[in-house]
Amino acid sequence: MSNSHHLEDHDVRSAGREVLSLALMDSRNHTLQLIAAMEPSLASLNFEVPRGAHLNPPLWALGHIAWFQERWIARHVQSHLGVHSDPTAARLPSLLAQADVWWDESLSPTTARVALNLPDLQEIKVYLLNTLENTLDLLAKTPETDDALYFYRLALFHEDSHAEVLIQMAQALGIALPLAMPAPTQVREALLIPGTRWAMGAPVGTGFCVDNQQPQHEVVVPEFEMDAQPLTWAQFVEFVDDGGYDREELWHGAGWDWLQALVHTEGRRAPRYVEQVSVARAGGLGAVLQTQFGQMLRRQGHQPVVHVTWWEADAWCRWAGRRLPTEVEWEVAAHTAARRGFRWGDVWEWTAGSFRPYPGFVAGPDRAYSESAFGSHKVLRGASFASPARWKSPKFRHFALPERDDIFCGFRSCAL
Repeated sequence: MSNSHHLEDHDVRSAGREVLSLALMDSRNHTLQLIAAMEPSLASLNFEVPRGAHLNPPLWALGHIAWFQERWIARHVQSHLGVHSDPTAARLPSLLAQADVWWDESLSPTTARVALNLPDLQEIKVYLLNTLENTLDLLAKTPETDDALYFYRLALFHEDSHAEVLIQMAQALGIALPLAMPAPTQVREALLIPGTRWAMGAPVGTGFCVDNQQPQHEVVVPEFEMDAQPLTWAQFVEFVDDGGYDREELWHGAGWDWLQALVHTEGRRAPRYVEQVSVARAGGLGAVLQTQFGQMLRRQGHQPVVHVTWWEADAWCRWAGRRLPTEVEWEVAAHTAARRGFRWGDVWEWTAGSFRPYPGFVAGPDRAYSESAFGSHKVLRGASFASPARWKSPKFRHFALPERDDIFCGFRSCAL
């Protein structure tokens, strides 16, 4: 369940027609492989999922991938203008007459999508095939410029990122997939990062990037100390052992309210999917049993913590007398301390601040992508073991509500 290795060597942000064509086909194959692996289990559920704020119906999630690609390429008459195009301009009709009703996320919130009368899986697979064929035909005639190729790169990014969402769905539903959580790693001493003046964000003229990564701007960063790797289960078990889930003084007020709601409904005393925590004794590392794609497995002490909310990460830091890193601290460390042992990419990592636009931010054509989340969401940096390798970048900004724990997310800490 991984993208072809020969495509991971290319920078798809600035890829031309040939590489983009191969990557788009590779991404679609990956999507279809995931659905094929999940189909027997999903069919037994009649392709329905428990109602939840963060879990889309599988047929909606799959059809949305094809709809997004078609909407911004085959149907968008100004697609050749890239970021300069008018996203409100009239569009050509879809291959499916009801496509906008079914898959335009702005027309139906997540909780309403279960009521949509969606096509069956076979019809959606045909839609996936036909939209990709149209995309590749148009790509073959597209000039080799950043503007003209912008929406092809956007569609590739969108589908690759939604493949990870499908993997998250498999985890939530207990569906077996041949993927493994990150292996245990050597725990290194915290790193002292010198102060610097840092160019934060992506510079103009380096190919595709999502709008919230720009404009690049300078930030003065004082010296700081940061963990060399994400927090491990051995470290988190100590927090559990010390009553971390019962001590209100360790929690942000809204986080404590979130926790109490889950304590009453599911007896929350550990991260999501954890079935049992055995406390460390006599110098041992303790034991954590966590469900992984439907199978209960023991987590090793030096494996990174995964499936924690921002609230839990913040509470652990308060308990430990530390803090979450700021975005710019994380970005500086990822770029400058790799040779000193800074490790990232196993789990998404929560950072301290709320998700906000960079100074001088200008929304891209897909305006709802970032703007709808500013102020309410928290930022995650890095990537996870389920993330597409071709998009991993220390400058990428993932974002989610602080109560999200279905993401493959963990955290690291900094000294106060």
